[in-house]
Amino acid sequence: MKRILLTLTLIATAAFASLSARADDTNAAAAAAAAPAPVTIDQRVADLESYVKNAGYPSANGNLAKVPGPGHNAWMIVATALVLFMTLPGLALFYGGLVRRKNVLSVLAQCMGVTGLVTILWWICGFSLTFTNGPDGAWWKPFIGTMDNAFFKGVTGAVDGVAPYWVSLDVFAMFQLTFAIITPALIVGAIAERMKFKAVLIFIGLWMFLVYFPLAHMVWSASGWMDGAFNAGAAKIKAIDFAGGTVVHMSSGWSALILCLILGKRIGFGRENMSPHSMVLCMVGTAMLWVGWYGFNAGSELGTDGIAASAFTTTTLATATASFVWAMAEWLFRGKPSVLGFCSGAVAGLVVITPACGWVNTNGSMIIGVLAGIVPFFAVTWLKPLFKYDDALDTFGVHAIGGTLGALLTGILADKSVNSLVPDAGHALVIEQFKAVIVTIVLAVVGTAIAAFVTKLLVGLRVSEEVEIAGLDVAEHGEEGYHG
Repeated sequence: MKRILLTLTLIATAAFASLSARADDTNAAAAAAAAPAPVTIDQRVADLESYVKNAGYPSANGNLAKVPGPGHNAWMIVATALVLFMTLPGLALFYGGLVRRKNVLSVLAQCMGVTGLVTILWWICGFSLTFTNGPDGAWWKPFIGTMDNAFFKGVTGAVDGVAPYWVSLDVFAMFQLTFAIITPALIVGAIAERMKFKAVLIFIGLWMFLVYFPLAHMVWSASGWMDGAFNAGAAKIKAIDFAGGTVVHMSSGWSALILCLILGKRIGFGRENMSPHSMVLCMVGTAMLWVGWYGFNAGSELGTDGIAASAFTTTTLATATASFVWAMAEWLFRGKPSVLGFCSGAVAGLVVITPACGWVNTNGSMIIGVLAGIVPFFAVTWLKPLFKYDDALDTFGVHAIGGTLGALLTGILADKSVNSLVPDAGHALVIEQFKAVIVTIVLAVVGTAIAAFVTKLLVGLRVSEEVEIAGLDVAEHGEEGYHG
């Protein structure tokens, strides 16, 4: 009996072992079939080449994890810091030196306030509305994004479809935030010395939704209505804007004109001396803007490649040339080359080269530099006195006129040998640029008017006459920039 039981046990054990082995073989085969194919050395080399060239991930490399490229990501972190440096302290000191001493802190506070406000809005929904693409077929897709990344949902250190190539999404979001900060801060220059601080904040908050978010989406989003570089197949206006001629300078400059007209002139404008209280601060601020602008322009390539180097080079040539030409024009027509002339020319050169810096060659940048030193100079010294509008710190003359000039010159001077993304439009590119200019002006004018009148209805726009005469620093902020 024992032998029979032992025999049956051995037979059952052998049968179970055989079934288990077959199940293991089946599971192993299924796992092998489901596993991705091994990554070949050729695929790894192709992936490395795309990193070196700052190009898209090769489609054959689906099994390779998309990770931020350390070199490109590191440059974008530096570029982001440089663009923030343009506003704080660059623009703050530049504008602060140009106002009268009783209003210097009001300008600094406005720049700081705009920085904080725009950052909060960007986190809540601004980034998402600007750079998400929206569902296919949605009529609004070319004009504004979605709320998919609201409150920075999904904005991590990983590479994402929203951010290009080798740059992590959080770094890309921070880089674009610094653009969103400086754009409305530029408007401060036109309305300096007379607008309530709370009115500035309310106006800027409304303006971001009415003007900046939709315009940046249309020009820079991959589904944008006016993105001729990355949405060339679907864009209705195939314009190009490398670093913000329309998005930043035209939008802020034309908005500045409308807002200063609605706000009205400063008390004593045209009768009293309103010259800058500190050209030293102005010069320091200009130098900071110039240095920070390399992050603005070269950083807009979103990687460390030859196009970024080209943008760096053209920015330097155009800026230095414009600074010199403006001062020489001032010397010729006004008798002396002033430090303010050198500073204004440098900023004008930076503005005009911005939309073109990654599209034009060095000869094109020199042409831009000469024109940037002449056209905004006459806008400031001839156009402003002719029409008698009180654009306190010449935001319109430099940024609106300069940005418009730069957008149009981009259409004339863009060189496909510099950047392969220049549309094959020939002379038609100038027409596309002109269309983008018109759309930008209309959006800026209408959006600014709405934001200004809503703000006026809510809290009023101007400080009282007594506050304006005494200065905004003490009345608005309880502090003085200087003592004694």
